Formats: sequence, structure tokens, C-alpha cells
Amino acid sequence: MKLIIITGACAVGKMTVGQELVKIIDLKLFYNHLTIEPIIEVFGYPDFNLIKKIRMEIFKTFAKSNLYGMIFTCCIDFDSKEDLDYTAEIINIFSNTDVYFVELVAPQEVRLQRNATQNRLNMKPSKRNLELSDKWLLNDDLNCRFESRDGEVKFENYIKINNADISAQQVAGIIKEKFDL
Repeated sequence: MKLIIITGACAVGKMTVGQELVKIIDLKLFYNHLTIEPIIEVFGYPDFNLIKKIRMEIFKTFAKSNLYGMIFTCCIDFDSKEDLDYTAEIINIFSNTDVYFVELVAPQEVRLQRNATQNRLNMKPSKRNLELSDKWLLNDDLNCRFESRDGEVKFENYIKINNADISAQQVAGIIKEKFDL
């Protein structure tokens, strides 16, 4: 089994890269809004504790399956012990699995453009109010550190990709080749 974690700032292209990866590797895509959107639909706001509990049950069930692997996309604030511990907990569930860590980076102006793409808006209803979504992105950029520092990520199977000027399809190809998937 394989687990690919794709992380990066809001609207960097995590889900879109994941969508391209599933086209070339027999993995299942579990992008973060698959759990966020239903919670918002029911409660009107994202209850992140509930979202984490639901995700953990999905991870535990998936790790026991015979499926080839999963791509999980998420934002990780590298200054947040809670985020780092949560990521470690996910990886621990997949302890008998090959884990690959992909970090995507792109400048804020690129991400603001991507924030309004049709694919993103189709897949993430909570992002359709673009004024509010842009405000969240800018606020997250001010309050969170979604990009690791050089040498900070200690995974053996790790790659950091600046995807500002390359397509999601190209990024998926780079990931496949780098990890020989």
C-alpha cells in the first residue's frame, strides 16, 4: 500500500495534482474538502474536530483494506504542533505503508488566480464566494506557515515542487518519476 500526502498553501493545486495522479497511478484521491464540505452543509461552519475524527476513521479503514493506496491532500501549518501531531498520527495509521510526502509551493498571486478556477469551484462549494474565499486565503497566509524551511521535512520520500509555472499533469509526472510509482 502507498500513501501520498500532498500539502501546501490554500489554492496551490493539491487537489488538481491529486486528480492528475489518479489518472496515471492506481490510487484513490481523498482531498481535504471531501470531509469539510459535508460538515459545512450540515452545521454551517467547519467543525475541524469532527472533520479530524471522520478522517481518522476513514484512514483506519483504508489502511486495513487491500487497496493499492491513497492520495491525501491537506494544508499543514509547519508552526502548529497540532497540525504536525495530526500528520504524524495519520502516518502512524499507515505504519506498514510506503509514505510519500509532496509539498507544493507557488506565490500568492498565482494561488489567488487558482482560487477562482472552475475545477476548484465545482469540487469545493465553500469556495464559491470568491470574495470570502480570497479573504480566507490571505488571512491564512498571514497566520500560518504552509511552506517548510529547507531541511525541516525529514521524510526519506519527500519532494518540494514549485508548481507556479507547470501544469498539474506535469507535477503528477514528476511525482510518479521521483518515487518510481
